[in-house]
Amino acid sequence: MRTETRPTTTSTPAAPPQKLPLLALLALSTAVFITSLTETLPAGLLPAMSADLGVSESATGQTVTVYAIGTALTAIPLTAATSAWRRKRLLLTAMAGFAAANTVTAVSGDYTLTMAARFVAGVAAGLAWALLAGYARRMSPAHLQGKAIAIAMAGIPVALSLGVPAGTFLGKVLSWQVAFLVMTGLTVGLLAWIAALVPDHPGQPRGEKTPMLSTLRVPGVSPVLFVTLVFVLAHTVLYTYIATFLDGLGMADSTDLVLLVFGAASLASIWIVGALIHRELRALTVGAVLLVGVAAALLAVFSSSPVLVYAAVILWGLGWGGAPTLLQTAAGDAGDKGGAADAAQAMLVTLWNVAMAGGGVFGGVLLGLVGSSSFPWTILLLLIPVLLVVLAARAHGFPARNRS
Repeated sequence: MRTETRPTTTSTPAAPPQKLPLLALLALSTAVFITSLTETLPAGLLPAMSADLGVSESATGQTVTVYAIGTALTAIPLTAATSAWRRKRLLLTAMAGFAAANTVTAVSGDYTLTMAARFVAGVAAGLAWALLAGYARRMSPAHLQGKAIAIAMAGIPVALSLGVPAGTFLGKVLSWQVAFLVMTGLTVGLLAWIAALVPDHPGQPRGEKTPMLSTLRVPGVSPVLFVTLVFVLAHTVLYTYIATFLDGLGMADSTDLVLLVFGAASLASIWIVGALIHRELRALTVGAVLLVGVAAALLAVFSSSPVLVYAAVILWGLGWGGAPTLLQTAAGDAGDKGGAADAAQAMLVTLWNVAMAGGGVFGGVLLGLVGSSSFPWTILLLLIPVLLVVLAARAHGFPARNRS
């Protein structure tokens, strides 16, 4: 009888871990926090940055755009070029790039140099974002991978709820340069954290790369990518110019509080998504689009009421906070079925940042032509095809059945 039990005992150590590696996932979440805050920090600092750099607020808003362009242009080729790298080495390289770029941004008084530093930060983001969701999935048991991604992506609402308001406050009390230097200090600390506590994983074996065009033919991938592109575009049009939008409402002094409320609602959203995503990916995605749409409608029609503006911001945060987790998970699930999860994630990162860049440019054009009051109406128009595609992708992409 003893010999019959040996195969069972020898197979036990090979089973995947049943608990989430929280310290490692929190390090990834901090990396997401730094990448998100680096990207969006200018949104709360536009007036001060504009004055010091000697350019218009619309031109300063392009510091968000050029960051996104850096990511969009390099995410796919750099992800392919570094696919064989060990994951920890790649993550450390990407975060070191953030430390360097934020330092240059902080000390630069020249618009051209600032834009170059922001482009480099975007390149580092392309490496990091294509890596992080897959990294979180690989270090976690299969049945907890959705929660693992939710923990990693929690860095986004934390950046919005704490980072951007704190950066805006520092910009008012001290200077916007100090805010970027603080980012450098956080990144240096994170490098030590990653080196000490994040487990390493091998890269993709050479010769096993999935062609990008083949990835687009995997059922469900294209709808997820379309939703990502247009949903992020809609969000970015308003978020990049939130300080300017509030100024037009006579609420310029409330920018940091509005961002705090938005971020707090986003934190609640990502908690809800993390708890339910394994069973309700489709319902949560539909709900996210509808919440952002209702928020845009309130801002379009009732922006003269500060109370309703804050109500709209809460709904906006509740809809948007969990969106990165939902879209990353949907892309990973769809790509897994065709053996193209990494390629799908790289394409999502690219389109995400194309949308960020497009939102900055489009928002700047709208601001110059018709003013900031056009932003909520623009969001409403963009969300119509987003909702239709999510509803149509019932079999693949955003499936109606529970995820197994």
